[in-house]
Amino acid sequence: MQLNRVVVTGMGAVSPFGEGVESLHDGIADMRSAITHMERAREVQDMRSSIAGLVPELNVKAIPRKDRRTMTDMGVFALLAAKEALGMADITDEQLESGRLGMALSCTTNCGELIEDFFVQYLPEKTLDHCKSTTFFKFMGHAAVSSVAQALGITGRILAPAAACATSSQSIGLGYEAILLGQQDMMICGGTEELHPLSIASFDFINAASTGFNDSPKDSPRPFDAQRDGVVCAEGAGLLLLESYDHAMSRGANILAEVVGFSTLSSPKNPANPDSHAIKLCMEEALAQAGLSPDDIDYINAHATGTTAGDIAESKAIEDLFGSTTPVSSFKGHLGHTLAASGALEIIATISGLQGGAVYPTRNLTHVDPECGAVNLLKETSREPVTYFLKNSFALGGINASLILRRL
Repeated sequence: MQLNRVVVTGMGAVSPFGEGVESLHDGIADMRSAITHMERAREVQDMRSSIAGLVPELNVKAIPRKDRRTMTDMGVFALLAAKEALGMADITDEQLESGRLGMALSCTTNCGELIEDFFVQYLPEKTLDHCKSTTFFKFMGHAAVSSVAQALGITGRILAPAAACATSSQSIGLGYEAILLGQQDMMICGGTEELHPLSIASFDFINAASTGFNDSPKDSPRPFDAQRDGVVCAEGAGLLLLESYDHAMSRGANILAEVVGFSTLSSPKNPANPDSHAIKLCMEEALAQAGLSPDDIDYINAHATGTTAGDIAESKAIEDLFGSTTPVSSFKGHLGHTLAASGALEIIATISGLQGGAVYPTRNLTHVDPECGAVNLLKETSREPVTYFLKNSFALGGINASLILRRL
């Protein structure tokens, strides 16, 4: 069976820097922080972290009301990002309705605000009288991909891999495999996330949230830094339009990058603590699928969320496999951790930088933790040529994912 090459022909983003790929790229390139105070988190008693990366107010009137009725914010984020990616790739309505274009998209925990509102209405009298008919369609685990696919008229394969912080990287990997095997010609893939205080609380419960920078939010998170103290949650959506190389060439599409390797493996030792050995195995499998050696990788965009254990585990896995020369950076210091959207948004930012010949460093990396310092952590923008880069995404529950892309 002949396998198809898989390329990226479109990208779309909604991030704490605003709507659009350009806003995302410029925020990263300018070394800005999108982290701010989250007033709703401050209102929660005993919440120790009250900073976050929040999407600025968006103009949603371009989305018809009939579509918005079954969407929460994460659906809106995803639809706007999807439309940007489809527009960049010059995808037609006919292609959307062909059955040969599918979608892989999901989130971490669905809409926290919707869950809160439902139980506020339901619990006092245990009645559904005050619940809206559209609530279920917003509440479904696959609500994001369902609502976006409905709005766009997609008739192809629909996937909703809920894998927490590895969601969008898994989505891209599953889309890659569907095209690789000829099951679809195109897949729009990624993740979306809307923030609620409960999202932050989930990290607070396990002592993984940043709590020491509530008065100076732009100084956190601090991936690989000796003063890092945890995750700063954020929201947004990132979508990539993947396409078979032959299909893209046949219609004269502008090719941005090629996906050449994917791996997603389990780390069963502990649901909360990362395992360096499991991370290494995941990266090794992605390399094997791509037919590459560690020396072929020119840059690693790390998951690195700013937790003590997580950054050390990833650094040690990278050191064991790649040594101390391959450049490494994380974009969490700019964006915060956009959870289900993180893998896709960070790949988009990497591709955007490479289009201008730049690889961007880690923000808030002032004093490298000696336990992370054996790898080549970028502190300044690099102009060294990059052909292949690797993207890591790791989730609570022991779900790891690695993707390898080639610049074209």
